[in-house]
Amino acid sequence: MTMALAQAGSGTGTETLDPRRWAALAVLLTGAFLAPLDFFIVNVAMPSITAGLGADPAEVQFVISGYAVVYAVFLITGGRLGDIFGRKQIFLIGLSGFALASALCGLAWSPTSLIMGRLLQALAAAAMAPQALASIHALFPPHERGLALSIYGVTLGLSSIAGQLLGGALVGADLGGLGWRLIFLINLPISIAAFATAIPLLRETRGGHRPRLDFGGVVLSAATLTAFVLPLIEGREHGWPLWSIVMLLTSPLFAEMFRRYEIGLAKMGGEPLVPIEVFQSPGLLRGLGAIATLYALAAFFLTFSIYLQAALGRTALQAGLAILPFSVGFLLGSTGSPMIGRRLGAASSSLGFVLSATGLVATSRVAALTPAGMIPPIALMGPALLLIGLGMGMSIPTMVRVVVERVEPHRAGLVGGMVNSTLQVSAAVGVAVLGGLFYTLLGTRTDPAAVIHAFSITLLSIAVCHVAGAVMAAGLGHRGRS
Repeated sequence: MTMALAQAGSGTGTETLDPRRWAALAVLLTGAFLAPLDFFIVNVAMPSITAGLGADPAEVQFVISGYAVVYAVFLITGGRLGDIFGRKQIFLIGLSGFALASALCGLAWSPTSLIMGRLLQALAAAAMAPQALASIHALFPPHERGLALSIYGVTLGLSSIAGQLLGGALVGADLGGLGWRLIFLINLPISIAAFATAIPLLRETRGGHRPRLDFGGVVLSAATLTAFVLPLIEGREHGWPLWSIVMLLTSPLFAEMFRRYEIGLAKMGGEPLVPIEVFQSPGLLRGLGAIATLYALAAFFLTFSIYLQAALGRTALQAGLAILPFSVGFLLGSTGSPMIGRRLGAASSSLGFVLSATGLVATSRVAALTPAGMIPPIALMGPALLLIGLGMGMSIPTMVRVVVERVEPHRAGLVGGMVNSTLQVSAAVGVAVLGGLFYTLLGTRTDPAAVIHAFSITLLSIAVCHVAGAVMAAGLGHRGRS
């Protein structure tokens, strides 16, 4: 997921095929799976965490958004470190750090300690997760790479579904009285097993040459995103103090500083974190803009869990199981997206957005029209959730393919990293803005009617985001690389 991924195919990995490459991919996908899993797994456990640690709404949002922002900011850096020091080495370091940070989260004694653990988790995840995509380009020949990338894409999609289901099951099981802490502690045995398996299976690979890390680019990109997202998360809860307004106003300045710095570094013969000329590729910005609307759905996972538990009195386990129709739809959409793309051509780019927006509106209406205290009929809620999942299952792989095809083959790795960063930032912004809308509508009320109202309006807002995504994606279609 880095700029140097584009060079991975010309590195040392493809001259001699590794007979263990498929087994190595399975190990690397553990890291790619755990990183987004730990973003989504928290959603269903938030009511339990709130009660257990006495967290306020801003802290609740930051537990989720803080992870997403740090992960997004350092994804490209993590991949670049793999190119410099070796992907196996950085994967093992990231996996170890992820396990230790997960232990800190599982043992958290306050909202602040949990937030610190989550930030450390995100840093480790940003080192661990990019190595899978980089290694696909390094280990697999062109005729196998398509299948490997498809498996990678399905893994990313399944992580969001598994997060909801596993989170509900673990909180509901309450093994040893640990409750929500299990959603973090479960990472320890998985990480230990992956670490032990990775040592004999993974072969060390690097890019074609050892680039230098663009420290200035890392700092300026982090400053830009922090200045944008942090006030969105904390500002509303604290009545929009002056510092939050100032930070928001400075975020475009940081973005411009980042742009100028990267251009200047390239002119001096350096290796920028993100080469600015890539944005000149036709349709790339529009495609990334469409992708940025996809993970507005992160706010759906958060508010749906609250709706089920606070308004309908469901347990955490029941809340996790309630996402099953979405899961079925996602699997159907992701497996059927290649065939739909071949049959519909350019129209397939917008279809997934339209389906998910329709499902969001239907879910909102079913929730709003069901009397408070009553459980919506599964015959109505189930198909609506399935439609959301179907649309998302189609949109994610379709848009990743469409955006990567905007650029030359040697830029594919870089753009893949940009896609993942865009998804993570949009998830953070979605939780901050749309989650903030939910809590604003809720106010000080906690009765089921208030929760249902806030939930239904929030879903309509997410649907508007997906309609905007459909408009931006229209006509991009599927085309061969130039």
